[in-house]
Amino acid sequence: MKLQYLGTAAAEAWPALFCECESCKKARAAGGRNIRSRSQAIIDDRLLIDFPADTYMHCIQHGIDITRVENMIITHAHSDHWYPADLWCRYPGIAHFDGESCPLTVWGTAAIKEDVEKHLSGANAAGEDRLRYREIEPFGSYDIGGYTVTALPANHDPLAQPVIYQISDGEKTMLYGNDTGIPFDSVWQYWAEHPVHFDYVSLDCTGVLQSGWRDGHMCLETNAEVLERMRSMGLIDGSTVVCIHHFSHNGGPIHDELAELVKPQGWLVSYDGMTVEF
Repeated sequence: MKLQYLGTAAAEAWPALFCECESCKKARAAGGRNIRSRSQAIIDDRLLIDFPADTYMHCIQHGIDITRVENMIITHAHSDHWYPADLWCRYPGIAHFDGESCPLTVWGTAAIKEDVEKHLSGANAAGEDRLRYREIEPFGSYDIGGYTVTALPANHDPLAQPVIYQISDGEKTMLYGNDTGIPFDSVWQYWAEHPVHFDYVSLDCTGVLQSGWRDGHMCLETNAEVLERMRSMGLIDGSTVVCIHHFSHNGGPIHDELAELVKPQGWLVSYDGMTVEF
């Protein structure tokens, strides 16, 4: 499997738009991997994870041909991960396809249903099949474009109906786990009853050096706690690649500093455009 991180920040991006904190000043001065847009990722160039307002920029910067992406899975209905206004760009007269149009299926919980349905008639005008919606439910497993995708409830704002995703291509299995605090007991129980080995784990690290981030988001401290429990359950082992992801400027160190800080643990630190194959 190939995973590319298109954006790696929390909602305010980094440097934040109106912020003059030391972490934002450092990021502006250092540039490169220290500049973070809102989080989004893509698997094997064909399964898109989340749809922030930065999607257009991500496609241009990283060479993503989104016109041929058939499926995207949404983690939750917060605007930094779900910006449905841009679905208007699939309407006839706006999007011109080279050959037959490619239907895009949006997979997500009921919290995003109304947003998608508002655009269905416009996108599918003139009898074209350009946009679809498929509802997912926590603990449900779905065949999405050749991947088995399992949605697990996230420890995050319940109004946004958040989920994290367990994704397998039949050979490799990964966990995409941002915008969650420490997993609920029900998720640990699910893993106990449905044993799995993760080849790759991507964990929320919004709080970075701050401590006590147990609900909503995590930090380095709670990342270590979650990974130790996963290890004790046999969900991960020494072959598992671990990457921390989804960062806020309030957490402290910019990318270059954080990458040095977690070298002893062997963790990767995501950055915009980073590609990992496992």
